[in-house]
Amino acid sequence: MTVDTPAADARGLFALTVFYGGMVTLGGVLGAKQVALGPLAVEAGIFPFLTLVGISSGVAELYGKATADRLVRFGFVPLLFAIFLVWLVIRLPTDPGMYEPAKAAFPIILAQGWRMMAAGILAYGISVTLNIWLFARLRTVTGRWAGLAGFMAAALSQIVDTLIFITASFYGERPILTLMAGQMLAKVVLSAVLVPLIIALVVRVGRRLDGRAAAI
Repeated sequence: MTVDTPAADARGLFALTVFYGGMVTLGGVLGAKQVALGPLAVEAGIFPFLTLVGISSGVAELYGKATADRLVRFGFVPLLFAIFLVWLVIRLPTDPGMYEPAKAAFPIILAQGWRMMAAGILAYGISVTLNIWLFARLRTVTGRWAGLAGFMAAALSQIVDTLIFITASFYGERPILTLMAGQMLAKVVLSAVLVPLIIALVVRVGRRLDGRAAAI
């Protein structure tokens, strides 16, 4: 029996695709918690989401914009399937012996209203696709500084992400302008701190797995 192994120049993309799919599903889970970073408040889902932004920019740097765009489209598969599984598990009968506090906490943490789920799907597709488009355009003017292009693309796409998600989730139910402003500021600051580092790591790991030089 023969076992197929990835070609040397495909290992990096394979590993990054697997990691990307995990971050897509984790974003919805961590988003249930609000975290305070000094004066900034943001949902914890921003950490896996910015990881998605960094991975997609790194993939665009290594394998081209078209490949990164396909990665985003394939990301809908684990995202939608995870939503379906959460919906199914919440509706299945609960084991009477389950730890009591967890019985009430589980649906509170994982269940979301239809508006918030739709907002998350819409914001994901538009903002990460926009990030890739901006990154590809900005790379023509930033020279070797992929991290700078990544930060600028991430900051702009995260502003759009916030506009879409907050409006779709909460318009008509609560004041949204102050909420938007705080979220935008937090996401821009985190984009400056995290995204260049993630891109550098993605490119280094991808090149090493592909057997190419690791310099960025």
